[in-house]
Amino acid sequence: MEKGSFGLLLLLFIVLASQEMVLPIEARVCESKSHHFRGLCTIAHNCAMVCRNEGFSGGKCRGFRRRCFCTRLC
Repeated sequence: MEKGSFGLLLLLFIVLASQEMVLPIEARVCESKSHHFRGLCTIAHNCAMVCRNEGFSGGKCRGFRRRCFCTRLC
């Protein structure tokens, strides 16, 4: 019985230790003002499409003047 409980305890320790070592990583998002978007940015989808054509992963409207800012993970 001792060998069985030792093996079970060892297995439980390995499972718990492996869960503890996995840490979620949050990526930073870099922003850059769009060079090709013209006018007020009122629909974020339009901004994102222009930014994708510029080589970014997306874009969003922001600021008081409603400018299009392109985003990507950095």
